Amino acid sequence: MQVQKSFKGKKELGTLYLVPTPIGNLEDMTFRAIATLQTVDFICAEDTRNTGLLLKHFEIDTKQISFHEHNAYEKIPYLLDLLASGKSLAQVSDAGMPSISDPGHDLVVAAIERDIPVVALPGASAGITALIASGLAPQPHVFYGFLPRKKGQQQAFFEEKKAYPETQIFYESPYRVASTLENMKTVYGNRPVVLVRELTKVFEEYQRGTITELLEAIKETPLKGECLLIVSGKMQNEELEKLTSDVDPVQAVEQYISNGLKPTQAIKKVAKELGRTRQEVYDAYHQLNK
Repeated sequence: MQVQKSFKGKKELGTLYLVPTPIGNLEDMTFRAIATLQTVDFICAEDTRNTGLLLKHFEIDTKQISFHEHNAYEKIPYLLDLLASGKSLAQVSDAGMPSISDPGHDLVVAAIERDIPVVALPGASAGITALIASGLAPQPHVFYGFLPRKKGQQQAFFEEKKAYPETQIFYESPYRVASTLENMKTVYGNRPVVLVRELTKVFEEYQRGTITELLEAIKETPLKGECLLIVSGKMQNEELEKLTSDVDPVQAVEQYISNGLKPTQAIKKVAKELGRTRQEVYDAYHQLNK
């Protein structure tokens, strides 16, 4: 049971609840999240239109308060006054856990400073959900969210992180994934990476391979929908290089051909296993670079 503290010895404080919402599939909404949204006095929503659709689906009629990055500065004092007067609030983002890519963190800090109880509910999180199905090491990992957009800023960011051993998690727009991967390859080299698209939705997709392979795939099939990038850390990448550095791609292709694969199939398979492009293996096999 939540312990309530008195405010200036006169009134009981309200509670600030951090409530996760589905990242795509409405069935991921928890019973506790629904009950909380039904019982609080107000819901602080990043986008009242998006949250309104969610509330309508679950027949929740709690009043919303608009709360996003553009009005947070002026709204936080008002929300704190509501909490201080005994009103309980639920803060939600458009999708997933609040406080990750919205102003919820500032509200949490302000509430804690005034000894207002803060309760976080567990639930959907795009980064962790994608990570555990990526096939890359789930721990240690580090979550960065959205990257800088400009090329120079991105490459400077990657330069600071290229020696990190942790698996790295990024959010990215489908329109910028290709340029981000190019910048990443320039700094990180051709690391293993997983591109996750439309998580929990009908067209959910995981594309696994090296950065070069994903860039080739994107050229063939342009991306749509919300995307995440899961990238291996430096130590993981070095371990992969050690495993594949002594393998002769030509011998590997010939071995697969002798086992019944067609040359194009063998080249594709060896390229994937060795973390190289199909063109590199093709050239080696056909001795085009000699």
